[in-house]
Amino acid sequence: MTDEQGTSGAILVVGGGISGLTAALEAAEVGNDVFLVEKNPCFGGRVAQLNQYFPKLCPPSCGLEINFKRVKANRKIRTYTMTTVKAVTGGPGNYDVTLEIAPRYVNSNCTACGDCADACPDIIANEFNFGMDSCKAAYLPHEMAYPRRYVINKAALSVAGAEAVKAACKYNAVDLDMKTESVKIHVASIIWATGWVPYDAAKIDNLKFNESESIITNMMMERMAAPNGPTQGKIARPGDNKPIESIAFVQCAGSRDENHLEYCSHICCMATFKQMTYVREQYPDAKIYVFYIDLRTPGKYEKFREARMADKNAVFIKGKVAQVTPEADGSVTLVAENAVTGDKISQKVDMAVLATGMQPSLSIQGAPVALNLDSSGFVISDSEKAMFAAGCAKKAADVVTTTQSSTAAALKAIQVSRR
Repeated sequence: MTDEQGTSGAILVVGGGISGLTAALEAAEVGNDVFLVEKNPCFGGRVAQLNQYFPKLCPPSCGLEINFKRVKANRKIRTYTMTTVKAVTGGPGNYDVTLEIAPRYVNSNCTACGDCADACPDIIANEFNFGMDSCKAAYLPHEMAYPRRYVINKAALSVAGAEAVKAACKYNAVDLDMKTESVKIHVASIIWATGWVPYDAAKIDNLKFNESESIITNMMMERMAAPNGPTQGKIARPGDNKPIESIAFVQCAGSRDENHLEYCSHICCMATFKQMTYVREQYPDAKIYVFYIDLRTPGKYEKFREARMADKNAVFIKGKVAQVTPEADGSVTLVAENAVTGDKISQKVDMAVLATGMQPSLSIQGAPVALNLDSSGFVISDSEKAMFAAGCAKKAADVVTTTQSSTAAALKAIQVSRR
């Protein structure tokens, strides 16, 4: 086991999305040593998967590229990818943390030339695009990946594939004998910025997510609309690539439901309004239907809502969708009761988008230490233990609120180091 030493006021940030990056930079830029760990092969988290985010409808590169440059330039930050926290001992101001680093099977010699991917015959589902397309078993996670280094899914490699990727690399970067490593670090406080996962739409039986390619989630819509997504930004019906003449958005898909997520995820209404702009840019005359319980667009977002609701080809139905039925021609039919008129509505559309909520990652994967979690799995900060929650590990939030939360968590962690 490797023993990595920081200063006595070092801070561990768990999670390398926009929240973890923000917290790490805020702490490091006032002089604290920071260990930034991320379980995936690269940093950026969910923001990297978006096409645009609020409040300015920026592409992910707008915020992430600047933060990546700041991280690379700051020698106070030590970064670890494919890394998880396995154990924490000690107490506030003096924690010993054991990190486990999974093998990438590509070492630091990698120049991201792509020769290994070109030579690799083995294909896997592209997780970054939620399985809407495929990639090679030797792959760069996405165009903006930092660190910009390939990763190999060794379990998916055939014997021929293993030989091909090794032979293709002229920099001796492919190392299929890599082993799991353990590293021990010493820190004063820990910031949990473990983020969120989209709620599993397959668990919502009546919405039939697994029964039709024409039913996608809001995060899949983000990838579809993104220029580096599975369709290079073209919104079309999965399966047959039919241009969209009609589309439905199903709000609160699994949210505010005691059988799924009991809480409101805060951002789903705004995400749908944003995605309406994606559709309208490509299909000026397409019919858009939005089924909702109520619309939550707080403060400055009200004007954005008003503009979308003024769309003459958009229909808003106050009513929760009771059933989605896939049709033989690839379309889907949504059934709901209009809560205002009492009428039963049956609407056939080319494609349906389920606005699934934000589920805290730790509610699924579990916390590696005895953290204080609420009933939904969000982390409750504990100043006495010097354990602080940041971003969507703390509550469902948009990017602006997330970065504010992360700055606050960093300030609290810095205070511990100054005691």
